Amino acid sequence: MTQSDLDSATLTSVETDNSESFAHTIVDQSQPLRDNIAMALDKYFSELDGQLPTDVYDMVLSQVEEPLMSAVMRYTRNNQSKASTVLGLNRGTLRKKLKQYDML
Repeated sequence: MTQSDLDSATLTSVETDNSESFAHTIVDQSQPLRDNIAMALDKYFSELDGQLPTDVYDMVLSQVEEPLMSAVMRYTRNNQSKASTVLGLNRGTLRKKLKQYDML
């Protein structure tokens, strides 16, 4: 999958365990992934009522990274060597991420 393929990929929803507004946003399936993420973030920030959020970067990365890891592991039938190649990560980093998301 190229970057342009990823740009045109779609989501059906964005979900999080975070108790704040990023929680569940229904997205437009005809829009690129990046547009849906931007829409979810706009909604998140608009519902903060002036509160200053913290750790937004980590929150967003975890929301994208966990389903990415899950999808790649399914695609590679849990072959970590293949998954690390697909993701462009070394195998140690992949294992660290899999442990982080309780996938090991």
